Amino acid sequence: MAVARCLCALLALAVAPAPATAQMTVDLTSRESIKAAAKLIAANLFTYYHGDEPGQTPGILPGPPPAGPYYWWEGGAMWGTMVDYWHYTGDTTYNSKTEHALTFQANSPANNFMPPNWTASLGNDDQGFWGMSAMLAAETTFPDPPPDKPQWLMLAQGVFNTQAARWDMGECGGGLRWQVPPTNNGYDYKNAIANGILFNTAARLARYTDNATYAAWADKTWHWMVNVGYIDHEFNIYDGGHAPKNCTDIDLAQFSYTAGIFIQGLGFMYNYTNGNPEWEARLRGVTKRTIEFFFPDGVAHERACELDDRIQCTTDMLSFKGYLHRFMAQSVQVAPIMRPVIMPVLKASAAGAASACLPDGTCGFRWNAGRYDGLTGAGQQMNALGALTSLLVEEEVTKLPVTNATGGTSLGNAAGGGDPSVERVDKPITAADRAGAGILTMMSLAGMTGSFAWMSTKFGERR
Repeated sequence: MAVARCLCALLALAVAPAPATAQMTVDLTSRESIKAAAKLIAANLFTYYHGDEPGQTPGILPGPPPAGPYYWWEGGAMWGTMVDYWHYTGDTTYNSKTEHALTFQANSPANNFMPPNWTASLGNDDQGFWGMSAMLAAETTFPDPPPDKPQWLMLAQGVFNTQAARWDMGECGGGLRWQVPPTNNGYDYKNAIANGILFNTAARLARYTDNATYAAWADKTWHWMVNVGYIDHEFNIYDGGHAPKNCTDIDLAQFSYTAGIFIQGLGFMYNYTNGNPEWEARLRGVTKRTIEFFFPDGVAHERACELDDRIQCTTDMLSFKGYLHRFMAQSVQVAPIMRPVIMPVLKASAAGAASACLPDGTCGFRWNAGRYDGLTGAGQQMNALGALTSLLVEEEVTKLPVTNATGGTSLGNAAGGGDPSVERVDKPITAADRAGAGILTMMSLAGMTGSFAWMSTKFGERR
């Protein structure tokens, strides 16, 4: 996932006036009006999902390229969006699909979201997005799967365990690499999104389980990000750097979902530490900078690719603004001190999101144009859905994220995820290592389709 993987999905569309069309009408002060609009948007989102149809794979959106525009990770992000949709609106229409999708892709019995079909293109951030959706299901008491299926908490713990075992001290003084298989282009890159997801998951597991080991991992990951220079003194969060260069060649690109993941994790650490001043300062700092950078005119803006005269976003990037809204909203729940700072911004931005939708719930991408722009997709639907439903975080009927001690029902497995030692990287990978791994990979993939080869090249997501 992270900075890249598909020039084929890159959009460089000139911005021209769209024909005048009617807009979706939503009263953002009315729970029922927001719910009605969200229902339409969710229905349109599911026109992109075919995983439950004969011959299709449950859990994933059409893809990966060239079979379709969406990579595996975006399915995991979609199901997190739908858990939030249920949590905020109470609509159970999509619950069975959500439960089936998450458990189907869980890679049982390892329960670590590393299904063999996707291992050849697996990034730590890809796996982590599925884990965060499972964590959200545990926190919101989304209906537990049947006993013979993997449970939400154990899935989040399985992802955390495999990723913590990959913490690489060989270069850059620690951190997670972007990619999991050493043969993947991007394996030499350590980025903010992969490490941000580890930080986020650790913080949330610390609060849910009241286990200080998770909190220590969150603390370690935060300090590594700062020490390596991916988070600067103004709380900008940069994309990453290359391990062979000691992560000093920092790519200064910033993405909204990375900032959102840190805001959410910081809110959980603030809550877990009972308002520790250091975590409060970090939460306030990242939130302030995020609002300045990503909401320049009052609505969410994907600054890296959403330019004034054109859109040059990949398919992945077209979905980031919805995650930003969702993660900031949950931070408000666990850190109420941020409500006066965050909620006015989310409300103004949600109004922009609604203005980009048609009355039938079909939504475009630009939120600052005051009209539907015709640029549609699953990511754009998730954006608008996340923006609108996040406003319901302040409703009295919306429950706070639970813990084991405050109503959590999900069963865990603190040692889950399979044997983490097989994922550990204890030394830099040599040319001989890559050659040997490449031969084994070629042998194991013989007879399979060419899609994995496409997915594992530099022409993948977001570069």
